[in-house]
Amino acid sequence: MNTRKFLSTLFIGGILFTSCSSDDDNPVPVNEEELITKMTVSLTNEGQTVTLTVTDEDGADGPKDPQVTVSGNLNANTTYTGSVELLNGSVSPAEIINEEIEEEADEHQFFYQTSTALDITTAYADKESDYKKADGTSFTTENPVGLTFTLVTKEAATGSLTVTLRHQPNKSANGVVGGDITNAGGETDITQSFDITVQ
Repeated sequence: MNTRKFLSTLFIGGILFTSCSSDDDNPVPVNEEELITKMTVSLTNEGQTVTLTVTDEDGADGPKDPQVTVSGNLNANTTYTGSVELLNGSVSPAEIINEEIEEEADEHQFFYQTSTALDITTAYADKESDYKKADGTSFTTENPVGLTFTLVTKEAATGSLTVTLRHQPNKSANGVVGGDITNAGGETDITQSFDITVQ
């Protein structure tokens, strides 16, 4: 009787030991979010470039306030070519986060929102199939990413432009492909509102 109990205990203990050992040898990979300390949005038209910049040395969750600058005013009734650059300045040299977004284009999307007072429209200029995966293969879907875009101004006005990067948004949700953040879901990697003047 004692022998049976011992063997039973030994068998169960062996299973538990094997399970724990297996878990330790094969940990679940963790995809850590990158630290973004600087976002620069460049708007260019016929020699004019306006840059919208936010710098946050300790990231969005740190105690330091971000520094936000807008280099100039936009012209009315003008089409601008837009691009976004994201950096992690906590390392040297600074890490360009754009590369990760390009390699995971199906998991990222920028959204551009304007206040009602500002008569501006935006449109995506890129899509997932414009980028390569980390293994060098191509994406096959045409869903937007938003690293590049167009921005069209109309009448003179002042207001705000909010730029948001979402990680793992639901790109199949109604309106998301068109840039509506309402049903996007996912997690916000970075978001910032900029005060804009159209003259």
